[in-house]
Amino acid sequence: MSETAVEIPGYVTGTWSIDPVHSEVSFVVRHMMVSKVRGRFDKFEGTITTAPDPLASTVAATVDLGSVNTGNEQRDNHIRSEDFFHIEKHPTMTFRSTGVRADGGDYLLDGDLTLHDVTRPVTFKLELNGFGPDPFGGTRSGFSATTEINRNDWNISYNGAIPGASNAVVLSDKVTINLEIEAVLAKDE
Repeated sequence: MSETAVEIPGYVTGTWSIDPVHSEVSFVVRHMMVSKVRGRFDKFEGTITTAPDPLASTVAATVDLGSVNTGNEQRDNHIRSEDFFHIEKHPTMTFRSTGVRADGGDYLLDGDLTLHDVTRPVTFKLELNGFGPDPFGGTRSGFSATTEINRNDWNISYNGAIPGASNAVVLSDKVTINLEIEAVLAKDE
């Protein structure tokens, strides 16, 4: 949280719902030590509350882990299995913000990420993309955010060695999470 308010041109306060049709929750993980595999989640929801002091704003979001989509059904089913997400036992991932901090011209969004029944703090590098009217008489806002986590910190440690390669594994422990969020201001605000 902040001791002093920041000024953001065009800033609009209120409660916003994430528009899943115009937003993306995605991830990147290194595969076979030579390439990166990308995936996304097709089902998620969340609420953003922009406060009069932007640094007092909050975010709460839930991701349906069963909606993972890497473009390969066999891989997606493996990610849903006990080796990774174990969606029968852990169907969602949640994020609850704990604070926003200025970082030069951008911001840092701190919060608690819960995955696999483990809650750990994470920090997203946050970019405010703007606020403006939409063609339906409403108001939209846009945000981009990214963070990097170590999947072992959430007890997702499945991996395999690559035969003939010393110290090489199928998947990196590091996972980058990327958010492209468009949100709609509640009509009563």
